Amino acid sequence: MTASTIRRPAAATRLTAVGAIAVAGALLLTGCGDQTDKSASSGSASAAPLSDKLPADIKSAGVIKVGSDIAYPPMEYKDSSGKTVGVDVDLANALGKQLGVTFQFNNGTFDTLITGMRAGRYDVAISSMSDTKNRQNGIDADSGKKVGEGVDFVDYFTAGVGIIVKKGNPENISTLADLCGKIVSVQRGSVAHDLLKAQKCTGGKKITIEAFDTTLEAQTRLKAGGTVADVDDYPVAAYAAKTTDGGNAFESVGDQIEAGPYGIAVGKTDTKLRDAIQAAVTAIIKDGTYATILKKWGVEAGSLTEAKINGGS
Repeated sequence: MTASTIRRPAAATRLTAVGAIAVAGALLLTGCGDQTDKSASSGSASAAPLSDKLPADIKSAGVIKVGSDIAYPPMEYKDSSGKTVGVDVDLANALGKQLGVTFQFNNGTFDTLITGMRAGRYDVAISSMSDTKNRQNGIDADSGKKVGEGVDFVDYFTAGVGIIVKKGNPENISTLADLCGKIVSVQRGSVAHDLLKAQKCTGGKKITIEAFDTTLEAQTRLKAGGTVADVDDYPVAAYAAKTTDGGNAFESVGDQIEAGPYGIAVGKTDTKLRDAIQAAVTAIIKDGTYATILKKWGVEAGSLTEAKINGGS
Protein backbone atom coordinates (compact mmCIF):
# COMPACT_ATOMS: atom_id res chain seq x y z
CA MET A 1 0.00 0.00 0.00
CA THR A 2 1.05 3.60 -0.51
CA ALA A 3 1.27 5.14 2.94
CA SER A 4 1.16 8.67 4.18
CA THR A 5 3.58 9.66 6.90
CA ILE A 6 2.64 10.37 10.51
CA ARG A 7 5.11 12.46 12.51
CA ARG A 8 5.73 11.42 16.10
CA PRO A 9 8.11 12.86 18.68
CA ALA A 10 10.09 9.65 18.93
CA ALA A 11 13.24 8.93 16.92
CA ALA A 12 13.23 7.82 13.28
CA THR A 13 13.35 4.13 12.41
CA ARG A 14 15.85 1.46 11.39
CA LEU A 15 13.80 0.31 8.69
CA THR A 16 11.80 -2.91 4.27
CA ALA A 17 13.29 -11.20 -5.36
CA VAL A 18 12.54 -14.34 -4.58
CA GLY A 19 9.41 -16.19 -3.49
CA ALA A 20 8.32 -16.11 0.10
CA ILE A 21 9.20 -19.73 0.79
CA ALA A 22 12.67 -19.32 -0.67
CA VAL A 23 13.25 -16.13 1.31
CA ALA A 24 12.11 -17.68 4.56
CA GLY A 25 14.20 -20.78 4.02
CA ALA A 26 17.24 -18.73 3.15
CA LEU A 27 16.86 -16.51 6.16
CA LEU A 28 16.86 -19.54 8.43
CA LEU A 29 20.40 -20.15 7.20
CA THR A 30 21.49 -16.79 8.57
CA GLY A 31 23.30 -17.09 11.90
CA CYS A 32 23.65 -14.52 14.63
CA GLY A 33 27.45 -14.49 14.74
CA ASP A 34 29.75 -12.79 12.27
CA GLN A 35 29.85 -14.45 8.86
CA THR A 36 31.84 -12.96 6.01
CA ASP A 37 30.08 -12.97 2.65
CA LYS A 38 32.69 -13.40 -0.06
CA SER A 39 30.20 -12.63 -2.85
CA ALA A 40 30.22 -8.84 -2.54
CA SER A 41 31.45 -7.23 -5.73
CA SER A 42 34.44 -4.93 -5.93
CA GLY A 43 35.51 -2.01 -8.03
CA SER A 44 38.81 -1.64 -9.82
CA ALA A 45 40.94 0.98 -8.08
CA SER A 46 42.56 1.98 -11.37
CA ALA A 47 39.18 2.70 -12.95
CA ALA A 48 37.43 4.09 -9.87
CA PRO A 49 36.95 7.86 -10.01
CA LEU A 50 36.86 8.37 -6.23
CA SER A 51 39.54 5.95 -5.00
CA ASP A 52 41.91 8.75 -3.99
CA LYS A 53 39.38 10.00 -1.45
CA LEU A 54 39.75 6.84 0.65
CA PRO A 55 42.10 6.52 3.65
CA ALA A 56 45.38 4.97 2.56
CA ASP A 57 44.94 1.77 4.57
CA ILE A 58 41.46 1.08 3.13
CA LYS A 59 42.64 1.87 -0.41
CA SER A 60 45.62 -0.44 0.01
CA ALA A 61 43.52 -3.27 1.45
CA GLY A 62 40.88 -2.88 -1.24
CA VAL A 63 38.15 -3.85 1.22
CA ILE A 64 35.61 -2.05 3.40
CA LYS A 65 34.38 -4.47 6.08
CA VAL A 66 30.63 -4.05 6.57
CA GLY A 67 28.65 -5.07 9.63
CA SER A 68 25.07 -6.00 8.73
CA ASP A 69 22.11 -7.93 10.12
CA ILE A 70 21.53 -9.93 6.94
CA ALA A 71 17.95 -10.97 7.66
CA TYR A 72 15.91 -7.99 6.54
CA PRO A 73 14.33 -8.45 3.11
CA PRO A 74 14.22 -6.59 0.81
CA MET A 75 17.06 -4.47 2.26
CA GLU A 76 19.59 -7.23 2.98
CA TYR A 77 19.03 -10.98 3.19
CA LYS A 78 20.27 -14.38 1.98
CA ASP A 79 18.77 -15.73 -1.22
CA SER A 80 18.04 -19.42 -1.78
CA SER A 81 21.69 -20.07 -2.68
CA GLY A 82 22.96 -18.38 0.49
CA LYS A 83 24.21 -15.28 -1.31
CA THR A 84 23.73 -11.91 0.36
CA VAL A 85 21.38 -9.76 -1.74
CA GLY A 86 19.08 -6.77 -1.37
CA VAL A 87 18.81 -3.02 -1.75
CA ASP A 88 21.72 -2.23 0.56
CA VAL A 89 23.95 -4.82 -1.11
CA ASP A 90 23.31 -3.44 -4.59
CA LEU A 91 23.95 0.10 -3.37
CA ALA A 92 27.18 -0.98 -1.65
CA ASN A 93 28.35 -2.66 -4.84
CA ALA A 94 27.68 0.57 -6.76
CA LEU A 95 29.66 2.52 -4.16
CA GLY A 96 32.49 0.00 -4.49
CA LYS A 97 32.76 0.75 -8.21
CA GLN A 98 33.09 4.46 -7.42
CA LEU A 99 35.73 3.88 -4.75
CA GLY A 100 37.60 0.91 -6.22
CA VAL A 101 37.05 -1.40 -3.24
CA THR A 102 34.97 -4.39 -2.19
CA PHE A 103 32.23 -3.84 0.38
CA GLN A 104 32.52 -7.14 2.26
CA PHE A 105 29.36 -7.96 4.22
CA ASN A 106 29.72 -9.65 7.62
CA ASN A 107 26.64 -10.93 9.45
CA GLY A 108 25.85 -9.89 13.02
CA THR A 109 22.81 -9.19 15.18
CA PHE A 110 21.53 -5.67 14.68
CA ASP A 111 22.02 -4.41 18.23
CA THR A 112 25.75 -5.38 18.19
CA LEU A 113 26.78 -3.68 14.94
CA ILE A 114 27.97 -0.37 16.40
CA THR A 115 29.79 -2.23 19.17
CA GLY A 116 31.43 -4.34 16.46
CA MET A 117 32.63 -1.17 14.74
CA ARG A 118 34.17 0.05 17.99
CA ALA A 119 35.92 -3.31 18.39
CA GLY A 120 37.39 -3.04 14.89
CA ARG A 121 35.46 -5.96 13.37
CA TYR A 122 33.78 -3.63 10.86
CA ASP A 123 34.77 -0.40 9.15
CA VAL A 124 31.14 0.63 8.63
CA ALA A 125 27.63 -0.64 9.31
CA ILE A 126 25.12 -0.88 6.45
CA SER A 127 21.97 -2.46 7.78
CA SER A 128 18.90 -0.28 7.20
CA MET A 129 20.10 1.61 10.26
CA SER A 130 18.20 4.75 11.12
CA ASP A 131 20.22 7.91 11.52
CA THR A 132 19.18 9.19 14.96
CA LYS A 133 20.66 11.73 17.36
CA ASN A 134 20.98 9.02 20.01
CA ARG A 135 23.15 6.91 17.72
CA GLN A 136 25.13 9.93 16.58
CA ASN A 137 25.88 10.83 20.20
CA GLY A 138 26.29 7.33 21.64
CA ILE A 139 23.22 7.60 23.87
CA ASP A 140 21.34 4.51 25.05
CA ALA A 141 17.68 5.01 24.12
CA ASP A 142 16.40 3.26 27.25
CA SER A 143 18.55 4.87 29.95
CA GLY A 144 19.37 8.17 28.26
CA LYS A 145 22.98 7.61 29.33
CA LYS A 146 26.06 7.93 27.13
CA VAL A 147 27.44 4.48 26.33
CA GLY A 148 29.94 5.27 23.57
CA GLU A 149 31.38 7.93 21.35
CA GLY A 150 28.60 7.53 18.80
CA VAL A 151 28.89 7.32 15.03
CA ASP A 152 28.48 9.55 11.99
CA PHE A 153 25.97 8.67 9.31
CA VAL A 154 25.97 9.15 5.55
CA ASP A 155 22.27 9.20 4.73
CA TYR A 156 21.11 7.25 1.67
CA PHE A 157 17.43 6.26 2.05
CA THR A 158 14.32 7.18 4.01
CA ALA A 159 11.67 4.97 5.62
CA GLY A 160 9.30 4.79 8.56
CA VAL A 161 7.80 2.16 10.85
CA GLY A 162 4.91 -0.09 9.80
CA ILE A 163 2.62 -2.61 11.46
CA ILE A 164 1.71 -6.03 10.11
CA VAL A 165 -1.02 -8.29 11.45
CA LYS A 166 -2.54 -11.60 10.48
CA LYS A 167 -4.48 -11.57 7.22
CA GLY A 168 -7.95 -10.14 7.79
CA ASN A 169 -6.79 -8.00 10.73
CA PRO A 170 -8.88 -9.85 13.34
CA GLU A 171 -7.97 -7.39 16.12
CA ASN A 172 -8.84 -4.29 14.02
CA ILE A 173 -5.41 -2.74 14.55
CA SER A 174 -4.35 0.36 12.64
CA THR A 175 -2.19 2.45 15.03
CA LEU A 176 0.37 1.96 17.78
CA ALA A 177 -2.30 3.00 20.30
CA ASP A 178 -4.39 0.01 19.20
CA LEU A 179 -1.60 -2.24 20.50
CA CYS A 180 -2.15 -1.20 24.11
CA GLY A 181 -3.15 -4.21 26.20
CA LYS A 182 -1.85 -6.61 23.54
CA ILE A 183 1.24 -8.75 22.90
CA VAL A 184 3.44 -7.48 20.06
CA SER A 185 6.61 -8.79 18.42
CA VAL A 186 9.53 -6.66 17.27
CA GLN A 187 13.24 -6.87 16.47
CA ARG A 188 15.42 -6.15 19.47
CA GLY A 189 17.45 -2.93 19.36
CA SER A 190 15.48 -1.40 16.48
CA VAL A 191 13.80 1.98 16.67
CA ALA A 192 10.49 0.17 16.19
CA HIS A 193 11.35 -1.42 19.55
CA ASP A 194 12.00 2.05 20.99
CA LEU A 195 8.68 3.33 19.66
CA LEU A 196 6.79 0.48 21.31
CA LYS A 197 8.53 1.10 24.64
CA ALA A 198 7.72 4.82 24.41
CA GLN A 199 4.05 4.36 23.48
CA LYS A 200 1.74 5.84 26.13
CA CYS A 201 -1.30 3.74 26.99
CA THR A 202 -4.34 4.62 29.07
CA GLY A 203 -6.68 2.74 31.38
CA GLY A 204 -3.93 0.69 32.99
CA LYS A 205 -3.21 -1.12 29.73
CA LYS A 206 0.30 -1.60 28.42
CA ILE A 207 1.94 -3.17 25.41
CA THR A 208 3.56 -6.52 26.17
CA ILE A 209 6.64 -6.58 23.94
CA GLU A 210 8.32 -9.76 22.75
CA ALA A 211 11.69 -8.80 21.25
CA PHE A 212 13.69 -11.07 18.95
CA ASP A 213 17.16 -11.05 17.43
CA THR A 214 15.85 -11.02 13.86
CA THR A 215 12.80 -9.72 12.07
CA LEU A 216 12.07 -13.24 10.73
CA GLU A 217 11.75 -14.54 14.28
CA ALA A 218 9.36 -11.71 15.13
CA GLN A 219 7.26 -12.45 12.04
CA THR A 220 7.24 -16.17 12.80
CA ARG A 221 5.91 -15.46 16.28
CA LEU A 222 3.06 -13.41 14.78
CA LYS A 223 2.29 -16.12 12.23
CA ALA A 224 2.10 -18.72 15.03
CA GLY A 225 -0.42 -16.58 16.91
CA GLY A 226 1.84 -15.73 19.83
CA THR A 227 1.47 -12.00 19.13
CA VAL A 228 -1.25 -9.90 17.49
CA ALA A 229 1.11 -7.69 15.48
CA ASP A 230 4.70 -7.19 14.41
CA VAL A 231 6.16 -3.67 14.24
CA ASP A 232 9.03 -3.16 11.82
CA ASP A 233 10.54 -0.80 9.28
CA TYR A 234 7.87 -0.02 6.72
CA PRO A 235 9.61 -1.46 3.61
CA VAL A 236 10.30 -4.70 5.50
CA ALA A 237 6.76 -4.93 6.87
CA ALA A 238 5.25 -4.24 3.45
CA TYR A 239 7.54 -6.82 1.82
CA ALA A 240 6.56 -9.46 4.40
CA ALA A 241 2.86 -8.75 3.83
CA LYS A 242 3.32 -9.06 0.07
CA THR A 243 5.45 -12.21 -0.02
CA THR A 244 4.91 -14.43 3.03
CA ASP A 245 2.86 -17.47 2.00
CA GLY A 246 2.18 -15.79 -1.29
CA GLY A 247 0.70 -12.77 0.46
CA ASN A 248 -1.81 -14.82 2.43
CA ALA A 249 -0.24 -14.70 5.90
CA PHE A 250 -0.05 -11.00 6.80
CA GLU A 251 -1.37 -7.61 5.88
CA SER A 252 0.11 -4.17 6.42
CA VAL A 253 -2.17 -1.84 8.36
CA GLY A 254 -2.30 1.87 9.10
CA ASP A 255 -0.02 4.64 7.98
CA GLN A 256 3.75 4.74 7.87
CA ILE A 257 5.00 6.16 11.17
CA GLU A 258 7.89 8.58 11.68
CA ALA A 259 9.70 8.46 8.36
CA GLY A 260 13.38 9.32 8.64
CA PRO A 261 16.75 8.59 7.03
CA TYR A 262 18.75 5.39 6.94
CA GLY A 263 22.47 5.99 7.17
CA ILE A 264 25.76 4.21 6.57
CA ALA A 265 27.38 4.31 10.02
CA VAL A 266 31.04 5.34 10.21
CA GLY A 267 33.23 5.88 13.27
CA LYS A 268 33.49 9.45 14.58
CA THR A 269 37.23 9.57 13.93
CA ASP A 270 37.00 8.07 10.43
CA THR A 271 36.13 11.35 8.74
CA LYS A 272 38.11 10.61 5.57
CA LEU A 273 36.25 7.34 5.05
CA ARG A 274 32.94 9.05 5.86
CA ASP A 275 33.56 11.80 3.33
CA ALA A 276 34.65 9.31 0.66
CA ILE A 277 31.43 7.34 1.12
CA GLN A 278 29.38 10.55 0.99
CA ALA A 279 31.07 11.45 -2.30
CA ALA A 280 30.30 7.98 -3.68
CA VAL A 281 26.62 8.15 -2.66
CA THR A 282 26.39 11.59 -4.26
CA ALA A 283 27.95 10.20 -7.45
CA ILE A 284 25.50 7.32 -7.84
CA ILE A 285 22.57 9.65 -7.17
CA LYS A 286 23.79 11.99 -9.91
CA ASP A 287 24.56 9.31 -12.53
CA GLY A 288 21.21 7.50 -12.09
CA THR A 289 22.58 4.24 -10.67
CA TYR A 290 20.85 4.92 -7.35
CA ALA A 291 17.42 5.38 -8.94
CA THR A 292 17.87 2.24 -11.03
CA ILE A 293 18.64 0.13 -7.95
CA LEU A 294 15.69 1.45 -5.95
CA LYS A 295 13.37 0.82 -8.91
CA LYS A 296 14.65 -2.75 -9.23
CA TRP A 297 13.52 -3.47 -5.67
CA GLY A 298 10.31 -1.40 -5.80
CA VAL A 299 11.40 1.03 -3.07
CA GLU A 300 11.58 4.25 -5.07
CA ALA A 301 9.43 6.00 -2.45
CA GLY A 302 12.44 5.94 -0.11
CA SER A 303 14.78 7.83 -2.42
CA LEU A 304 16.80 10.85 -1.30
CA THR A 305 18.15 13.64 -3.48
CA GLU A 306 21.13 14.43 -1.23
CA ALA A 307 23.58 12.35 0.79
CA LYS A 308 23.58 14.34 4.03
CA ILE A 309 25.85 13.65 6.97
CA ASN A 310 23.94 13.19 10.25
CA GLY A 311 20.65 14.41 8.81
CA GLY A 312 18.56 12.40 11.28
CA SER A 313 16.76 13.79 14.30
